[in-house]
Amino acid sequence: MADTTSRPAVRRPLSPHLQIYRPMLTMMMSITHRITGAGLYLGTLLLAWWLIAAATDAKSFAFVSDILTSFLGRIVLFGFTWALFHHMLGGVRHFIWDSGRGMDHPQREQLAQATLIGGVVLTILVWIVAYMVR
Repeated sequence: MADTTSRPAVRRPLSPHLQIYRPMLTMMMSITHRITGAGLYLGTLLLAWWLIAAATDAKSFAFVSDILTSFLGRIVLFGFTWALFHHMLGGVRHFIWDSGRGMDHPQREQLAQATLIGGVVLTILVWIVAYMVR
């Protein structure tokens, strides 16, 4: 076995952590993309619950509809809609990056801003149209 006591101590660089990095928009968008992906799992369970209740009977469907059309239910559905659009636009952004485009500094920030703004705008438009049709 090698004797390590006679060698001088080597100071190795520490691995940078989140405390070292300055938060950037693309970093926050990456974290949000992961969170919305997890949220979409929960929203899909709500959608499946609604579809199963619709296929079961009128009493079950009325129960689920009452929950989803309550104030809290609409907030959850609004968040699910935003998560869906935000995650979709984040996927489009990554698809653009996979093609080798948009990796320079101004385009990278512009794509992140477009994803953020586009998700909010599309969510609001869908809800406006849904209330107008209703």
